[in-house]
Amino acid sequence: MQAKQFEQSVVSILKRDKRFDPHAYFFLKDALDFTLKRIAESNGGQARHVSGPELVAGCRDFALEQFGPMASTLMDEWGVRKCQDLGDMVFHLIEEQVFGKQDSDKPEDFSEVFDFEASLIAPFLPLRRAAAPAKVFRAKRATS
Repeated sequence: MQAKQFEQSVVSILKRDKRFDPHAYFFLKDALDFTLKRIAESNGGQARHVSGPELVAGCRDFALEQFGPMASTLMDEWGVRKCQDLGDMVFHLIEEQVFGKQDSDKPEDFSEVFDFEASLIAPFLPLRRAAAPAKVFRAKRATS
C-alpha cells in the first residue's frame, strides 16, 4: 500500500474514532511488517497469516526494540494501553481495507492476551533477589 493511501485511511479513521493518535496506526503498520518478517524467518521464508495474539506480541517486541524504556510512555501517549486497543486499531484498518482478515478473525482475538502496559515496563524493572536472611554488619568503632 502506498504511504499516501495509508495516511488517508488513518485520516478517515480519525474522523470516526479519535481514541488513538495517528502515530499509533503507523506504529501498528510497522509492527505488522516486523511480525510478518519474524514469522517468515521462523517458517522457512514462507509468509502466513498473523493471528491477533501473534500481532500483539509482535507489537510489544517491536515497541521494546524501537523505543526501549520509553515504549510504555509512548504507547500511553498514543492511547494504546491494552491488547484490545491494538485489536480496535486493526479492525479500523480492516474496515478501511488496508489490512486483510480471515473469516475466523474477530476483535475478541485481541482481548486480554496479556497485560500490554506491564509487558512494556517489566523488562526495565530491577530483578528481585530471593529473600535471604539479613546479615548484620557491625561498624568498627574508631579508637582515639
